[in-house]
Amino acid sequence: MNSLYFTEDHELFRKSLQDFLQKEVVPHIEKWEKTGTIERFIWKKFGDMGFFGLAYPESYGGLNLDLFYTVILLEELQKIKSSGFAAAIWAHAYLAMTHLNAEGDERIKQDYLVPSISGDKIGALCLTEPFGGSDVAGMRTTAIKRGNKYIINGSKTFITNGVYADYYVVAAKTSPDLGNKGISMFLMDTNLKGVSATKLDKLGWRASDTAEIAFDNVEIPEENLMGEEGKGFPYIMQHFALERLIMAINAHARAEYAIEYTIDYMSNREAFGRTIDKFQALRHTMVDHATDVEHCKVFNYAAVARLNKGEYVVKEATMAKLKSTKVADETIYSCLQMLGGYGYMEEYPLARLFRDSRLGPIGGGTSEILREILSKMIIDKQNYQPAVK
Repeated sequence: MNSLYFTEDHELFRKSLQDFLQKEVVPHIEKWEKTGTIERFIWKKFGDMGFFGLAYPESYGGLNLDLFYTVILLEELQKIKSSGFAAAIWAHAYLAMTHLNAEGDERIKQDYLVPSISGDKIGALCLTEPFGGSDVAGMRTTAIKRGNKYIINGSKTFITNGVYADYYVVAAKTSPDLGNKGISMFLMDTNLKGVSATKLDKLGWRASDTAEIAFDNVEIPEENLMGEEGKGFPYIMQHFALERLIMAINAHARAEYAIEYTIDYMSNREAFGRTIDKFQALRHTMVDHATDVEHCKVFNYAAVARLNKGEYVVKEATMAKLKSTKVADETIYSCLQMLGGYGYMEEYPLARLFRDSRLGPIGGGTSEILREILSKMIIDKQNYQPAVK
């Protein structure tokens, strides 16, 4: 137990969560990976257990716990052989719901945040566009006000929970001529006329539902504007710190799982009359990866601790995601190699883990984009500031 960040209560929660995942989730993982559909009942069970409300106010059904409970949830979700299932859960709880809690008014919180915490509604955050990728400011989706409504036109892609969701949190340009100063955030029910979602076929994350979404003259009431008009970009940037830390934690956790699994395999696999964990070249390779992963974990925990205090950790979160996802890919690549031909077989976890991990350096801002953000901060001395409330 890392007593610097985790208390006995944290560890009791971890054990309870592990038991829940083994009993309620693991028996269904293979089916969900094959069908690409996570059945609705599990969302409600997560809600009933309070897992969606860990970081949210008690007044809306949450538990108002520190962020290290969230760390535990993320870490354990990476150890049940489906990063796709994990993505569906955290995209709902920490992408869509974060915006509801931060920018939603009281009506939105009562009608959407409360049922999201209870597992009765599923949300998706719609930022990325087919022509924009990581360039959020370059989005083309528009929201034009007419009377007491906004008319939304455009498209989004790579949206986790895009088909499952009951509602979308959508970024759109209310003043296209103002660039990133003209972006606003909106709440949209997925059953509205003019909304269509197409499921995408992916290399990994097979259990999760990733979609391309089109908006064709979708009408939403003006009260579904979240926060202030034109403040969408700073809202998005402010929440990117949490998203990037989530992906960094996911990365160190799946790499740690890969190492644990591989060391156990090596202790039982024999070659030339001894188990392969006795061969120096293999031992030293695993030690190098374990060292890299531990460095990432310590850095990630420190960044979470600062975020938990309310500090603006956009630089640290960006560094965390950049480094942790790279280390995870390198670690899992080596771990698969340690299993030889068995690592390439679907019945062993490394094949799926290898595919699932590859999205780490892409989602939530590619590594190339993150390096340029860090270049602006470190070399150009650019100082990013949180959104003014």
